[in-house]
Amino acid sequence: MDCEVRVARVYDPPAPDAGARVLVDRLWPRGLSKAAAALDDWCKQIAPSDELRRWYGHDPDLFVQFRERYLAELDDPDRAAALDTLRDRGPLTLLTATKDVEISHAAVLADLLARD
Repeated sequence: MDCEVRVARVYDPPAPDAGARVLVDRLWPRGLSKAAAALDDWCKQIAPSDELRRWYGHDPDLFVQFRERYLAELDDPDRAAALDTLRDRGPLTLLTATKDVEISHAAVLADLLARD
């Protein structure tokens, strides 16, 4: 991918150069209206499975193992197809409701897309 991929919290206001804003969480963020989210797309099929999300619980000590398990989940045909749609976008901001975006699935996706 030739463009920049960023990760941000969906609750933060859009940056002027955000590009396409895509929510990559399975669940809609609490307390946020669709208008306030200012999304271009909601790609919930690319989110980690509920089982993986619950197991991980955003524990920094489990991030490396979470990353490996999540990358394995992305090999699923439906998730791989969703990932391909993200590859075709211009500048991209992946959005999540997660408080610590650096250890989120959105960060894993951004790394993966940036390597392509």
